[in-house]
Amino acid sequence: QVQLVESGGGLVQAGGSLRLSCAASGRTFSSYAMGWFRQAPGKERECIAAISGSGDSTHYADSVKGRFTISRDNAKNTMHLQMNSLKPEDTAVYYCAATVLGGLLISTRLYDYWGQGTQVTVSS
Repeated sequence: QVQLVESGGGLVQAGGSLRLSCAASGRTFSSYAMGWFRQAPGKERECIAAISGSGDSTHYADSVKGRFTISRDNAKNTMHLQMNSLKPEDTAVYYCAATVLGGLLISTRLYDYWGQGTQVTVSS
């Protein structure tokens, strides 16, 4: 069982930056591949970044590639999403998720544990 808690969301102007954090409970954090998802009003939840258990492999959606960076610190049971050059279309609720499956997974159906979400609003 893993409990996930996101933090770091807020209101930012276009072009600004935010850093999201995901704190995980449990002592086997490194055994879970992780992902960051977002869901805008009226849209499906989408994976924007994923990271392997070791942190050596990452995946990004085209919409955030080059602007967002996913990372994890297994010693501290935390994962981060550094978001730069934010755009109004990045406005959404952001979720972190964990999966017992290996690999860089982008489907919501493959993730076992979810945080409660944190709102990110980018004003133009």
